[in-house]
Amino acid sequence: MTTTTIDNVEDVLILQPLARGFTVAQVEKLAQLGQLVEFAPGEVIHREGDECSEFYVLVSGHVAIELLGHHEVFRVETVVPGGEFGWTAMLAGAGRYFQARALDSVRALAFDAARVRTMCDEDTSFGYALMRRLLVVVAGRLQSTRLQVTDMLSTAAKRAGA
Repeated sequence: MTTTTIDNVEDVLILQPLARGFTVAQVEKLAQLGQLVEFAPGEVIHREGDECSEFYVLVSGHVAIELLGHHEVFRVETVVPGGEFGWTAMLAGAGRYFQARALDSVRALAFDAARVRTMCDEDTSFGYALMRRLLVVVAGRLQSTRLQVTDMLSTAAKRAGA
């Protein structure tokens, strides 16, 4: 069996949930701002607090979104193909809130956030649609983090006999 790997950013982007509802022209323009990148298993894609200039759409593989504790790393979420991560790059001047690490071989679309923000300003209907999609990611990450904290506190209380 042979498989074909798509290497054209626009062809890959059109298959992603992020692109649903965008016009052909919007997808073409967004594709010009992206590039295909790859990460090896275990590779840290970005660390919590890092300066950030790109956000990602996962094409293949799995990415752990992690929160660094004093002596532990807590996995908040596992991003699967079609998911987005690195959304803080869309907030000019903000550092990363989480660490992202490749769990296996990862292929992703990386977008230059500054150029995407400019596109959002120039095409406000596109900007609104994109920000709504990214807000869903933010809300999901917040919920995942809340559940992790609740689980940790519950487990600690159980160990303490509460």
